[in-house]
Amino acid sequence: MKTFNFIIRGTEYEVEIKSLENSIAKIEVNGSQYDVELKKEVKTSKTPVLVRKPVVIPPGSEKIKKQLGIHTIKAPLPGNIMKVFVKEGDKVNVGDNLLIYEAMKMENTLKAEKAGTVNNLKVKEGDAVLQDALLLEIEL
Repeated sequence: MKTFNFIIRGTEYEVEIKSLENSIAKIEVNGSQYDVELKKEVKTSKTPVLVRKPVVIPPGSEKIKKQLGIHTIKAPLPGNIMKVFVKEGDKVNVGDNLLIYEAMKMENTLKAEKAGTVNNLKVKEGDAVLQDALLLEIEL
């Protein structure tokens, strides 16, 4: 059937498998015949196969949806609120400082991207925030 060459403790052996029936193999090692009982190992665990449902894209989802009247400010990175410059009811213009937060050992200033009135202030100085956490809303 097949011939293999093995080196065991520095000695080379030529092993030829003559026949294989059930769990008994007849082999020849360097000219000597042997009957070898094969022991099959039963594997109890298998690598799981990940099966996912296909992604269904609802019709109309490719269109950009605007939330008229409200502009939300979210945390770009996780961090801590260091200073808040505005309070609810304050009027802000484009470019006005809203707050300073510390993320990755750097202080970052968030500025107003739209002009309007601060409507819903969700944070105060000293708060820890996660990425994409709502910080405040500006009513346009």
